[in-house]
Amino acid sequence: MGKATLIIMAAGIGSRFGGGIKQLEPIGPGGEIIMDYSIYDALKAGFDKIVFVIRRDLEKDFKDIIGNRIEKVVDVDYAYQEVNDIPVAYKNKLKNRKKPWGTGQAVLCCKGISDGPFVVINADDYYGKEAFIKANDYLTNAYKENPKKKMCMVGFILKNTLSDNGGVTRGICTVGEEDLLESIVETHNIERKGDKAVVIGCDNEREIDLESIVSMNMWGGFPDFFEILEAGFEKFLNTLDENDLKSEYLLPTIIGEQVKNNKMEVKVLQSSDVWFGVTYKEDKEAVVAAIHKLIADNAYPERLYV
Repeated sequence: MGKATLIIMAAGIGSRFGGGIKQLEPIGPGGEIIMDYSIYDALKAGFDKIVFVIRRDLEKDFKDIIGNRIEKVVDVDYAYQEVNDIPVAYKNKLKNRKKPWGTGQAVLCCKGISDGPFVVINADDYYGKEAFIKANDYLTNAYKENPKKKMCMVGFILKNTLSDNGGVTRGICTVGEEDLLESIVETHNIERKGDKAVVIGCDNEREIDLESIVSMNMWGGFPDFFEILEAGFEKFLNTLDENDLKSEYLLPTIIGEQVKNNKMEVKVLQSSDVWFGVTYKEDKEAVVAAIHKLIADNAYPERLYV
């Protein structure tokens, strides 16, 4: 069994690294950023390798800000997500594309780097200790049974994942027997309104149950998933025309299709932890307060990795 790897998708954090990029704002007493706490929780849960998915133009600054620190405490590797990293047959057709291809491509970049079970997360979301413990336990047990065509998703309760400063995007999940994922619908502009959650549309509002299970892009899987991603990416590119500059190859869509067609089993591991992140600049104050409370409650030391 290869090392249990934490894949952190960080290629979308911006080119002006350190110059006001919200995901890299220090939130801890020692200047820690959100990624630091995810890595700390993952190491405590049993993961022993970190792969950062970044763009090559961010490499030097990224290593200066976090990579060089983290490699002192755990095995670190890098995968590079680039817009031109596509099959040769599509390069001329899609030469005008500037935007990276989404989370599916981000994870595909790790093929050959992660050779065992892995968990993938967003760089700018705080997931909590419970999520990493449950994910590692599942991956360890599933690997012993039969990892082929199996994945897990850490599901959060919608009310624990909303921002007070505007709408968020969440994958609304339907969970069936034995906690298996039945469907996932990527839903944009979800806002808290009083004691309920609503989807803000062009003409109306649609209410969503605050107790709904949602995806925060925390998925666990095995090396066979890279083959699924690779085949699906080429099919995705084949559907695009040369003027399509925005369509993305997204994990919830990819995995949702696999589930719908009975090609994959996804175990939903529910976490009761409260999410927080810097979706909006105004979120920072609440995130800093949340981290300081966790430190006061002895969930984290004041200085990590020491």
